[in-house]
Amino acid sequence: MDLATWIEWIVKSLMMILVLLTGFAYTTYMERKLLARFQNRYGPNRAGPKGLLQPIADAVKLIFKEELIPAQADKLIFIIAPIITTVPAWIILAVIPLGTVQLFGQTIDLSIAGDLNVGILYIASVTSISVYGIVLAGWSSNNKYATMGGIRSTAQMISYELALGLSFVGPIMMAGSMSLGQIVETQGQMGWFVLYQPIGFIVFLIAALAEINRPPFDMPEAEQELTAGYHVEYSGMKFAMFMLTEYTKMVVVSTIAVTLFLGGYHLPFVTDRFPWLGPVVLFVKVLLLVYGIIWVRATLPRIRYDQLMALGCKIMLPTALVSVFLTAGVMFLLGMV
Repeated sequence: MDLATWIEWIVKSLMMILVLLTGFAYTTYMERKLLARFQNRYGPNRAGPKGLLQPIADAVKLIFKEELIPAQADKLIFIIAPIITTVPAWIILAVIPLGTVQLFGQTIDLSIAGDLNVGILYIASVTSISVYGIVLAGWSSNNKYATMGGIRSTAQMISYELALGLSFVGPIMMAGSMSLGQIVETQGQMGWFVLYQPIGFIVFLIAALAEINRPPFDMPEAEQELTAGYHVEYSGMKFAMFMLTEYTKMVVVSTIAVTLFLGGYHLPFVTDRFPWLGPVVLFVKVLLLVYGIIWVRATLPRIRYDQLMALGCKIMLPTALVSVFLTAGVMFLLGMV
């Protein structure tokens, strides 16, 4: 492997980190502004013009805030738990096809790891790791509320992981590949998979909300019940890492949804003529889905824990199975297999 390839990887990785850090900061700003608009009040409007410097002010505050570790906590695990939670959220995007650009007469693929032929398996495996950090954070705090939040996160993952995995099966079957690049290219030829897989798309969105602990599935950090749950004992940059993970995951699951069901960086009659607009198209689609996630938070109340478990096991899982069987049956009848 030559030096140019290494340099390309490093540059693309640094650009991705910069984009995710900026995206995290201004996704918090976007959420606060949108929630304020939904609730007929003002959002951040003091730090900078229209409050645009509020994320920077928050970052400075968290950097200099005192970090405390409970006396009876398991200090090593308490410190590394935020890292275990954060890293998987960052490395998922390595396999997402982001489009191509022309630079210096060469076509450059913007995805970091290229077109991995088992990209779906990579995503399914990496997304399951973050829950360990949440569980360890709750347990290591030696706090009953924090421990309960970690346990809830585990039960929530078990309830929704199967439905989430089954929602991947439809796009895999239609594209005939687990390569995310191939799935996007197939949608460029056949049309977006959401038209063929509306049930799978809805199952994915609901299961993804539960996986990233967003309302109405924010049971592991329920303020009214657990006083913030698994991260109740965290402060300063350790707390910031948990928030970074939550908002990064919002972007990540939106990007996965766009890639699997909404054509990725393809847009009919646009990217066919102007391929360099692919990354812009992908960004706009992701932004719209993030807007939808925030809208759901503003609209739906947190559900009871028994309702959460029943929805995952009794409704989501059978629905995902039905979607897979319907897809297989239709493909068989149309001679696609």
